[in-house]
Amino acid sequence: MTRRGDFALVALAGVLWGTGGLAGAELGEAAGLSSGAVADYRLLGGGGLLLVVLAVLGRLRGLPRTRAAVTRVAATAVLIALFEAAYFEAVVRAGVAVSTLVTLGTAPLLVAAVTAARARSWPSRTTTTALGLALTGLAALVLGQGTGHAVDAWGVLLALVAAGAFAGITGVNARPVPGLDGLAVTALAFTLGGLLLVPYAAASPGGLRLPTDAAGWAWLVYLAAVPTAAAYSAYFTGLRTVSPTSATVLSLLEPVTAAVLAVTMRDEHLGVLGVGGAMLLVAAVVVLRPRTSASPRMVALGGAAGLPRHPAPSEPGTSTPGVMRVSDSREGPAAR
Repeated sequence: MTRRGDFALVALAGVLWGTGGLAGAELGEAAGLSSGAVADYRLLGGGGLLLVVLAVLGRLRGLPRTRAAVTRVAATAVLIALFEAAYFEAVVRAGVAVSTLVTLGTAPLLVAAVTAARARSWPSRTTTTALGLALTGLAALVLGQGTGHAVDAWGVLLALVAAGAFAGITGVNARPVPGLDGLAVTALAFTLGGLLLVPYAAASPGGLRLPTDAAGWAWLVYLAAVPTAAAYSAYFTGLRTVSPTSATVLSLLEPVTAAVLAVTMRDEHLGVLGVGGAMLLVAAVVVLRPRTSASPRMVALGGAAGLPRHPAPSEPGTSTPGVMRVSDSREGPAAR
């Protein structure tokens, strides 16, 4: 069953991610950095900051060195580096609107398809309703702001790669690894992912120059601390009980937050279509929210397909008449 606290953490991550676009744009303008350099500093800064936190808490020596932990960190590092590189290059080629629509719109569909295939059942009515609302809302929100950019086939392909990487990040981190929580995963994987991105960022226009004024450093610190370190730690922690499909739908709070900030802080216009899209996205979150009572229906809708419950709320093999077995129940082998 999805815990309210974990649901709130994943939703919070989506909101914090929404501030990252503004912070990244301000950092790029203040320091004259390319999008590749901004992405690399984001990972290195966020991961490095959390490594310091772990050191202060005395947790570095206690981090697990098991094969499962090493595999989790390495896979997350490769996927987050791929996501950052593919998404920002897609933005350059196809524009922000198209890249956002393809990347964020495809990710929940990929996760839902994989979880349904592994569970050999259709997603629940609640999940499909939330997906429909979210994807319709995302399309309206993004298209309401206008594409403003010619569609480039390579850009769309890179956006699809980014979507696959984000879906992979979500699926990889859905199953708990003993001794490796969201804070530790973010610290280790993002630092490693940032190192993997160094050649890409160094080869981009302007290279890896550092900010030269207080404003540039302030935006760099904010980008590393809030929409990176704090947001991803909250996201990975929330995946303990929030299903991957629900998590990727909740991540669509990112464009809602970004749109609100663009209107209020950068004098951009949203339009009627954009406002309606934002409302549909919020409605999808309301549909997915955890219910107050642990009914059989809630148990059926509780988690991701094929992921063991932690802790298990019921005995295996039990079922409720009239309740269809759904793809996001945490009861079998496991599924950005």
